[in-house]
Parts: sequence; C-alpha cells; structure tokens
Amino acid sequence: MKKIYALTAGEVLHALITSEQGLAEDDARRRLHEYGFNEIQEVRRTPLYRRLLSQFTHFLAVLLWIAAGLSLLSEYLRPGGGMLFLGLAIIGVIVVNAVFTFIQEYRAERAVQELEKLLPYTVRVVRKGVLKDIPAREVVPGDLILLKEGDRVPADARLIRSIRLSVNNAPLTGESELKPRSHEPFDGDYFESPNIVFAGTLVVAGSGTAAVFATGMATEFGKIAHLTSSVEPELSPLQREIARVTRIVAVIALTTGIVFFGVGLLTGKSFWQTLLFAVGITIANVPEGLLPTVTLSLAMGSQRMAKRRALVKNLTSVETLGSVTVICTDKTGTITQNRMEARRVWLPGIGFLDAGAKEWNRSTERMDMLMTTSLLCNNARYENGAYHGDPTETALLKAAHAWDAALAAKRIYEIPFDAERKRMTTVNSFRGTPYVFMKGAVETVLPLCTALKVNSTVSALDERQRAALLDASAALMEEGLRVIAFAYRRRDDFVPERLGSLPDAQLESEMIFAGLIGLEDPPRPEVFKAIETCRTAGIRVIMITGDASRTAAAIARRTGIAGEHPLVIEGPTMSSLTDEKLGEMLGSGDVIFSRMTPHHKMRIVSALMDRGERVAVTGDGVNDAPALKKADIGIAMGITGTDVAREAADVVLLDDNFATIVNAIEEGRAVFENIKKFINYIFASNIPEIVPYIAYVLFRIPLPLTIIQILAIDLGTDMFPALALGAERPSPEIMKQPPRGRRERLVNFDLLGRAYLFLGPIEAFAGLYGFFFVLDAGGWQWGETLSPHTLLYLEATTACFAGIVITQVANVFACRTFRESVFTIGLLSNRLIVIGIVLEIAITVFIIYTPWGNALFGTAPLGPHVWLTLLPFSVLLLAAEEGRKLLVRKFAV
Repeated sequence: MKKIYALTAGEVLHALITSEQGLAEDDARRRLHEYGFNEIQEVRRTPLYRRLLSQFTHFLAVLLWIAAGLSLLSEYLRPGGGMLFLGLAIIGVIVVNAVFTFIQEYRAERAVQELEKLLPYTVRVVRKGVLKDIPAREVVPGDLILLKEGDRVPADARLIRSIRLSVNNAPLTGESELKPRSHEPFDGDYFESPNIVFAGTLVVAGSGTAAVFATGMATEFGKIAHLTSSVEPELSPLQREIARVTRIVAVIALTTGIVFFGVGLLTGKSFWQTLLFAVGITIANVPEGLLPTVTLSLAMGSQRMAKRRALVKNLTSVETLGSVTVICTDKTGTITQNRMEARRVWLPGIGFLDAGAKEWNRSTERMDMLMTTSLLCNNARYENGAYHGDPTETALLKAAHAWDAALAAKRIYEIPFDAERKRMTTVNSFRGTPYVFMKGAVETVLPLCTALKVNSTVSALDERQRAALLDASAALMEEGLRVIAFAYRRRDDFVPERLGSLPDAQLESEMIFAGLIGLEDPPRPEVFKAIETCRTAGIRVIMITGDASRTAAAIARRTGIAGEHPLVIEGPTMSSLTDEKLGEMLGSGDVIFSRMTPHHKMRIVSALMDRGERVAVTGDGVNDAPALKKADIGIAMGITGTDVAREAADVVLLDDNFATIVNAIEEGRAVFENIKKFINYIFASNIPEIVPYIAYVLFRIPLPLTIIQILAIDLGTDMFPALALGAERPSPEIMKQPPRGRRERLVNFDLLGRAYLFLGPIEAFAGLYGFFFVLDAGGWQWGETLSPHTLLYLEATTACFAGIVITQVANVFACRTFRESVFTIGLLSNRLIVIGIVLEIAITVFIIYTPWGNALFGTAPLGPHVWLTLLPFSVLLLAAEEGRKLLVRKFAV
C-alpha cells in the first residue's frame, strides 16, 4: 500500500474517507468519539499530593521542624514543662503555612488556566462545503484544514493544495529553517516529504489546504511527548529573590537562637530556660506567612491585569512587568485603532482626490485601473453583510466597492505579501486576458514600473514623473497616512498553467504605475495619556514599524512618542549599522524605526538589553516570535496576533491596546511594592518579639512574651492585615517614579532600617511598657521572680502582647506607602485592610477575653485602663511614620 505522502490529492481524500467538501458534522462527531480530542496529554505532571508535601520540606519548614523536634525532645526529657504544647503549636504553624501556600498556589494556577481560555486556539476547517472556525482540540482525521501565514499546524496533515507555502519545523526538529511545502506526491522519506505538515509546526509564508490524518498523541509531536518527561521550569528573578530573602531570614533566626542560647547559659540561666528562650527567639525571627502572601499578591495582580484586558501567562511575569524601562511597540493596531479607511488618492497627471469627492465614482475612468488593482490584488472578502480580512486590505476593498462593487475576475496565481518583499502580486483573468496586479510599499513597487497611466493614456515613466510620484507619497505620509502604491500590466504572453514555474522577477517586470491610496488609521484616544504616563514613569517608548518613515514620524509626533525632530532609522540604514553604532543611536534620544523587518526588530531588542534596559516588546506576526522570546517581557496581540506570537509571549493584550501595556506595568510595579510592604510590616513586628527575650536574658525580669503568644501574633493577629497589604492597589504615585534598577532588592538597607531601627523599636517599647505597667500596678519589685501561672504574670504578658497588636494596627496603615502620606490615598480605601483589622481585633478578643483563649495562649483579661494606656503608642507610631515620610519627601534628592 502506498504511503500517504506518495498519493495524489484525490487518492488522499479517498483514503481518509473524505472529500473536497470536508466531513459532515455527524461524521466529525463520530470520529471525535472514536479518536478522542486533538490534544497532547500531560506526560508527567507533578501529582497534587507531592506538590502539597513539598510545602513541608522547604528551608523555612525544615527550620520549624527542627524547633518542633527540640520542643518535643525537651518535653520527653522534662515532662510537664509545657514544651509538648509548644511543639504541637509549631507543627501547627508548619501545617497551616503549608496548606495555605498550597491552596494559594493552586488557586493562582487555576486562575491562569481559566484566563487562558479567553483565547481559545481555533482552526479554520471545511465542513460539508462550509468554512468554519472550530477549537483545535475538535479537529479529527479527515478534516480539511486551511493554513495561512502565522498559523500553528494543529495536527499531522497531507497538503492537497498549496500556494508558496513554507513552514518552520523548529518545534519538532529544533532546526529553525524555512521548509518549502508542496502538494505534489513525493517518493522518499516520510520526514523529508514536502507535502506533509506536522502538528505544532509553524506556517511562516503562503497558504494551503491539508487533509488531517493524525491527531493528538498519534501525531509525531505526540509520540515525542510520550517519550519525554516533564522538565521543571527555572526559577524566575522574583522567585530567586524570595528564596534569597528567606535564606537570609532563616540564617539570622538560627544564628540569633544559637548565640542567645550561649548567652543564656553564660548568664546563669538553666538549660531548660535557655532552650525555651532560644526556640522562642528563633521563631520570632521567622516570617511564616511570607510565601503565601507573595503568591496571593501575584495572583491578585494577575486577576487585576485580566480585568484591565492583559492576560498574564505565568504569575512571575506580573512582577517583571513592573521593572520595564523600554517599550518597543508596533504602530498599527497598538498605537492606532487598526481601523483603516481610504482618505486620499493620488493619480498621475491629476493629483490628489479626497474620499467622497465627485471624481470618486464610476462615471469617470480616471481611477479605473487603480481601483481595479485595489479590488483584485486583495485577499479581504465581503460575506454576510460584513468585511473580513486584514484591516489594510479591508479598507482597500471598501474603497474599491465604493467605486464599483460589481467588478470581478478569476484569480489564476498569487505571490503572497511578506515582510521582506513588502508587496503582493496576483495574476487574474480580467476581460478575458491575464493581468498582473501589484500593490505594496512605494519603494518596492516603483522600481518595477516602466510606465504610468495618465487618464486613459499609458506613457513611459521618466525621472521627472518618478520624482513627482515620490513627492506625492511623501506629502501623504506627512499627513500620517499609510501609503499604498498600485501597478498592473496586461500579459497576453502568459500561459496560466506555467505561472508557477516563472521567476518572480519575470512575472513582476515592466509594470504600469496606477496611483497611490492614502489610508488613515487614527491613534487610539487613550494612547495620548498612556504615552504621557510612560514619560512620567521614566519608561521610554520606541516605535518599530513596517510603515514608511514619514508616516511613522507623523504618528509618533502626534501621540507624543517623539518630539518634532526625532532620529528616524529606516530598514536599509539599519542593515548597514554595526551593533556598536546601533547602541549609540538608541541612547541618543527620540528614535523611530521604520520599514523594519522581523530580523531588524530582534537586533533592536538585543541592543537595548545589552545596554542594560529591561525591554517589553509587542508583536503579532509569526516572525515577531524571536523578539518576543528574547525580550524580558514579550507582549502579543490577542485580537490580530497569530497563534505563534501568542505562544511566544509572556503577556497577551486582549484588546491590542498600548494603554493596556501601561496599565499592566502599573500593576506589576504594585506587586513588587506590595511584597515590600508586607516584608516591612512583618519585619517591624520581629523587633517587639525579639526584644523581650533579650531583656529576659540580660536583665533579672520575668519573660515578657511567651512563645505561644509570638505564634498568636505571627499566624493569628498579623496574618490577615498582612495579606491585605499584599492585595493593595497601585498607589497614585507609583507611575511617577522611575523603574527600579536591576540591582534593587526586596530587602535593602532602607527597608531594614525602617523596620528594625524605627517602627520596630516603637512597637517594642509599647509592648514592654504595657508589661511593666501591669507589673508595677500589681506591686512587683525588680528582681522578683514570678510563677508563670500567677495572675499578675499572665496579665503582664497579655499587656505586652496587646501593646504589640495595637501598634501593629497602626503599622499596617503606616506600611501602605513608603513616601507619600497614607492620608493621600485614603485611610480606609483598601477594604481588605479594614476587614483584616476587624479579624485581627476579633482574634485578639478571643485570645484575651475567652477561657479557651486564656488556656491556649497563657493570657488573662485586661481592664480598660490598660488599653487606654497602650492606645497612645498606636497614635505615636503612625504620627512618627508620617513625620518620617514628610522629611523624606522634603529632603530626598
């Protein structure tokens, strides 16, 4: 039996029991049930139970396991000392932390999966003679799929028709080379067959129709996936930074515990007292809620981005966006509305005509061949009362229909448009004779023309006329219009059956210039404010477009991307620049890149990154994929973008809008700031938890704060306000600051100084003041020992606990901003913080005023006079922090 690649197109359809009309819907449903969905099954996804168990074995968890083990060992060696309860409490910390983190990460992952469903991967198929778009997972053997530039091949298929089709098999073979495809039978090796397209590969040029013969795990891609185990992704910069912070904190905690264990022994404390102290001070230094709060902050950031029309494909990209220093953006559809309309034409010997002018109608033949070319050299279509296709071609089709909607001719051959040629050519049977029609950029069409049409007369094209034509093109571009040139030629000598063997140069020679059409694509209204926001935020915007320089410069000036005299670099100039010279030009001020190819775009991104910039780049085509992968953040268009571009990108714009990029950067900056706020908040509470233990060792006083009370603060009262800080919305000032540097850390000297040397000591003083206030009122004398079970001691430690909690309430408001007054953003503007504080107060009431709380946490009820004594410290902390911020704003350079 012949292999499928050796069959003719008709034999292929017969073998797959299908036809050129495609499958019937009933047959497609039956085959879907028989063969299953067209999708690659997960090879070795980490089971949920293993992911949960991993939360019990990270560095912080191991540290707590050691503390729990020491506590249980102490209880075993010295029963009745309360260490059993402590050990169980620490194990509870580990379990709560692990489960919470797992739930947050799982929910965040599920949220991203749900968001990705907003962009289903669809395929165009023929079903019973009707073209329709279906989800790729519903493609079945026997389906006829239509392929075009930018598509990802959904299944293994045999071509039955093709027009200059080329694919990139890199996803399958690893070799990123252009592979021409043909629908002709082939006698050779299966993998070398030019009439086979494989699932997962990319269409980079041309178009074609193919019959599917293998789907899902039966494809070559699926067979390889079956033999390949999953690879763990590398840690992102944020993940590495979080790991660094946790290691530093853990080392500090362990070192502090060991050092003060030694100090306790040297000062004459008993072994058990000292061990109790060492375990307590270790736990006091450990931020148990750090990882779940980071995960929650990233997840909520991604959700907010989704609401603002930006789909983040992985959570860590949320934070990376916030560090962007340069945005390399396309023009059409991103800066502009991608809503092309023909505004003006220029005809040889006549000049400019505006849309709607009386000359723009069929009563005159002045635009005869211009509009004929616009209509026939065009892949847009008018179906069911609506236009479909590329916006440029749709605008040209509308213009041609406004002139004469009835004109038609059979297309014989096509050379598709591509980014390198910047033109499209078709051969049509028009008026009974083959005609070549061409449209494209002026610089690629004009050199192929030897004549032009003036009214109804064709004459030779001389240099004076060429100059006039170029001047007309420049005038249209200065108005910000995209200029398309048109040419044609009657070719009586062409034999339609031999067109495929003719060189392009012969097919596109000696053309007759027909005229110019200027298309308007107005800027998006919201772009103006977004560009201004970028300038305020220290983010540079560089336009990289395939349009002509004058058009690009006009739009750049109009939107504020560039000033009156930007440096404009065109494609031919770009090709002659060395990397060093390109780097110099990128640092020279406003730069616009026009007539750029995808290769040029990749060079620009690389050059910017070599200069130390963090680059976000937009793209929509298959050839943009390398630049999207190379950049720190690749941003694909969700509406006009190809599957390949969306797959290569980190972020997908659901509305293709530049302003959405700026919104996403704002959210990314907020995520990083929120993590810092949370760290500042919990680090500040470490000091009042540590200082009582230091005082206990160095001075002859009872222990002011017990270990279980520290746990009540870290995982009870502090947790909900801390999580609310992680969900803080972007502050009004966040886009008025420059991007953070590559070396900026989550934990730096400023943050440590603020937490450990300013906020923390105020809280520590409040806690100790409450402790000694109660002791003094109860008649305690310095040096007097107290039993841990006496009411006075229980009330005193409770007052210390209450002093820390009441100042932490003020601290959560203080940590909402770093420089600006919290009153400028509204004290109660974050409802989650209000809810967090309500829960914090409720937990505190439970701990202090219920028998169960007293028994569990070693507390006793406090009188109102104690709270009135502690309340001023909360006001003091907030006032002191507001004063610090005022000084920072006044004297900061």
